[in-house]
Amino acid sequence: MTTTDRLHPTNEAAPTPGELPDLMTAAVRHRYGNADSIELGRVAVPTPARRQVLIEVEASAIDRGVVHLMTGLPLLLRLAGFGVMRPKQPVLGSDVAGRVVAVGSDVDRFRLGDEVMGVASGAFAEYAVADVDKLVMRPTNVTAEHAAASTISGITAVQALTTIGRVRPGQRVLVIGASGGVGSFAVQIATALGARVTGVAGAANLEAVRALGAVHAVDHRNTRIDEIGSTFDLVVDIAGRNPLRRLRGVLTPRGTLVIVGGEHGGRVTGGIGRNVRAALMSLVVRQRLTAFISKESTDFIEPLAEMLADASITPLIGARTDLAGVADAIAHLDQHGITGKAVVAIGGAS
Repeated sequence: MTTTDRLHPTNEAAPTPGELPDLMTAAVRHRYGNADSIELGRVAVPTPARRQVLIEVEASAIDRGVVHLMTGLPLLLRLAGFGVMRPKQPVLGSDVAGRVVAVGSDVDRFRLGDEVMGVASGAFAEYAVADVDKLVMRPTNVTAEHAAASTISGITAVQALTTIGRVRPGQRVLVIGASGGVGSFAVQIATALGARVTGVAGAANLEAVRALGAVHAVDHRNTRIDEIGSTFDLVVDIAGRNPLRRLRGVLTPRGTLVIVGGEHGGRVTGGIGRNVRAALMSLVVRQRLTAFISKESTDFIEPLAEMLADASITPLIGARTDLAGVADAIAHLDQHGITGKAVVAIGGAS
């Protein structure tokens, strides 16, 4: 059975664009800064462009990328189009699950009332717009909460393991950061694809990592990765601090390293320096040392939705909040971390 066999039927009672409110409640900020810059406000309901839809948001989720967009750090991020002096988009949030309530003039894939999941602009709000090529229909047996918790982190894990990592059944895979948003999906997806997974996480999360499918779970505070005593065909290092020499030391002679994200670097480029060094070193060694930026596309959201529908994966949800609690939840993630994902319930998510 494919995802299209489990689509939510069109809700003929969905409101027409003329019935939509002019204003909505959203978690907004007008400057870069810490979580104190975020407050609840009333802003205009966005209008979808030609290839966009307007979604009445049921749920969204918080990940590490939200922190970077909130702070505007590293500074390189601002030059990538998010606003140099102040954020172009005052509403944070990308993960989305909800109901289509308006469509652009060139949209033929979705209709009013369709239940969708994917990537939106400004999802910490009652309404958000999304490009049609970043949305899929939400399977009927997947809750809005689970759908919202999955997209950004899930498609990053899919690409890290498949497009970039080229994982194969029987391979030994090391996931560093296995209890976080991307890591918790990476453990499950690698296991579903037939790999034998070792997950690295904090002591409090080791049982959760095993429950996700890891054969072994390692406490990063007590055991360095080069003390694990094994080598791996694929290492997925998520927002890690390990130097390249240590990561290479746990790879097989022709193994692959995939660096996901870049944390703990300087204010200008963040951790991208290690990513660049890995790419350059890969030119002169037999091991593949790679890093990438996740692509937001239905090419990856669709298979993710299918894995959710057949229960190959289930999001690890470590916290729940509503729009009023978004700032506190982001601050907690930034300062202490969160197991799995933090879900934001907005419109009666189920």
